[in-house]
Amino acid sequence: MPERNIGLEILEGIREIKAHKAGQRCLRTHSLKRPAPPQTIRAKLHMSQAAFAGLLGVSLRTLRDWEQGRRKPSGPAEALLRIAEQHPEVLIRQA
Repeated sequence: MPERNIGLEILEGIREIKAHKAGQRCLRTHSLKRPAPPQTIRAKLHMSQAAFAGLLGVSLRTLRDWEQGRRKPSGPAEALLRIAEQHPEVLIRQA
């Protein structure tokens, strides 16, 4: 594997940003869809609330609040739910 030149990569990234701001370049973007509701993901995985909360590393109360609509998952929690929905084996393998 060739050795990376991190400094050069950073400079190239800065040049790309400047070119984008000047209208000379289009940057790649990715849009992420919202994950399904927590209870839908949990049901798909056939897990209890306690087990699913433990898998995500959140309290049972937090999971219940999400499922009952009293609170919404924050950015990092939403990312974890997206992973649990799309690639549950990653979380289950680590448990």
